Amino acid sequence: MTGARGHRRPGTAATTALLCAVAAAGLYGCSGPGPSEPTPHPTPTPAPATPRPGGLSPFTGLPARSAPVLAVKIDNVPPARPHTGLAAADLVYVEQVESGQTRLMGVYSSHLPERIGPVRSARESDLALLRQFGRPVLAYSGAQSALTPLLKAAPLYRVNEAGAPGAFLRDSARAAPHNLYLRPARALATAPGAGHAKDIGFRFGPAPADGTPVDSRTVRFPAARYTFTWAPAERGWRVAMDGRPDGPLKPATVVVQHVTVRASRFHDFLGAVSPYTVTTGGGTAQVLRDGRAYEARWSRPDPNAGTVFTTPAGAPLAFAPGQVWVLLTGAR
Repeated sequence: MTGARGHRRPGTAATTALLCAVAAAGLYGCSGPGPSEPTPHPTPTPAPATPRPGGLSPFTGLPARSAPVLAVKIDNVPPARPHTGLAAADLVYVEQVESGQTRLMGVYSSHLPERIGPVRSARESDLALLRQFGRPVLAYSGAQSALTPLLKAAPLYRVNEAGAPGAFLRDSARAAPHNLYLRPARALATAPGAGHAKDIGFRFGPAPADGTPVDSRTVRFPAARYTFTWAPAERGWRVAMDGRPDGPLKPATVVVQHVTVRASRFHDFLGAVSPYTVTTGGGTAQVLRDGRAYEARWSRPDPNAGTVFTTPAGAPLAFAPGQVWVLLTGAR
């Protein structure tokens, strides 16, 4: 499949041969070029992708070419579904927002769909979460005025409808505010200095020897729930949101990361307090892969570094190659 920037998914035979060769050597991690400074250009366009050393994405463990990182805030209330372009994301974060609802952050680098959405607003939690990616592009619909100074000061490129109207479009078949969609190639064209995909702590390889067989796992937020059902033939977890299946979504690895969710100093236009999700420090997690669940620990002491997942004994816990979902849910 070819994306908007000409990214092409590798053939099955080539992918299998490469993964088998790498897996034979044990766990593997990948890192790409770090962020670069923007250079002035009257009509900026992204530089052509170049091969990454090792040829594997640090986000999925699959063959990929080095490319900029694009993070997109995606609406997730029932009227916003089905989503567009979410299956092409390398990585999907699930975050709690006001009134116990959730919002998604899709992280793209290996592949770009034609459209992504519906796009919604940014939150304070996004800023700390995104620092581990270097200097990515963040596409969002807007943010409350009190948060704008923090967004401007953050090490990222901001792309929203007000500043880059050509990167967005409205779908007349949907009601506002669930009708704003991103053209990702145009979004990246506004930020030629965006950082490329780099190591954020994930490791991919053979599964640990232990683990508990599991057919299905439901993760609950105050006003949302996600169910992941193992599909052996597809080597992925079928996703259902609030009890409704989303057919195209079949992540290879699901991480239930237990974090602290506390009140922030911000609130929405109705007065509901915006929660703040703490993604630095450490805690417990559960990793789902290959039809089994593994107890884990996570650690991210440096906000500029990635998140490391280990077994309770401290050994690296490898993910299955493919799309990764990370659900940032309250500590248990």
